[in-house]
Amino acid sequence: MMNEEILSRLFELGDEGYREFQAGLIPTVEKERFIGVRTPSLRALAAELSKRKDVGEFLGSLPHRYFDEYQLHAFIVSLDKDFERCARRVGELLSYIDNWATCDQLSPKVFKKHKSELLPLIDGWLDSKETYITRFGVKMLMEHFLDDGFKPEYADRVARLESGEYYINMMRAWYFATALAKRREEILPYFEQKRLDEQTLCKAIQKCVDSRRIAPKLKERLKSLRPKRVKK
Repeated sequence: MMNEEILSRLFELGDEGYREFQAGLIPTVEKERFIGVRTPSLRALAAELSKRKDVGEFLGSLPHRYFDEYQLHAFIVSLDKDFERCARRVGELLSYIDNWATCDQLSPKVFKKHKSELLPLIDGWLDSKETYITRFGVKMLMEHFLDDGFKPEYADRVARLESGEYYINMMRAWYFATALAKRREEILPYFEQKRLDEQTLCKAIQKCVDSRRIAPKLKERLKSLRPKRVKK
């Protein structure tokens, strides 16, 4: 059976030291669910398995037990060249994602060529009550709609998402830091006019300060916008 074959290969690739490292970075996943396979090995295995006709057996075996299975699943789905099938598989996987790492590794290449069909899906993800589905929606806006397809309404949507969920707000901060680097004139008012909640604003400013894509003078300007109690 394919699933047994995949598990066997994952355990062969596992690294105990890396397993410990991952478990410390991803607190929402129980330690016993990590095998410790490094990302390059997972990507290589995904590239191999994506060409097999029986890959659907693995992709249809949700829920998985191990974190590494979910990572592999995300990489395989990201390689799918058929938009409709890929979108369906993304929807199936998102329902089971319980950590930021798998959410962020899920990045279908085919979405870039189907932006008009992608937007309604993003709207649904942003409306979700599930943390990692919403996070994924923000990530898709960041990856596919900050260049030629940008519209101010997309940034407005992310700004209005106000959430108490740490992993959503961290992605929102990442979105605005990336957006500022790409579209300074349109995005700077979100910082200067405090259109973001305090937590997200502070995180976004910090990401900008740490970024090599933001000019030094702008970094100093952003630092002055931090709420007084968090200024350094």
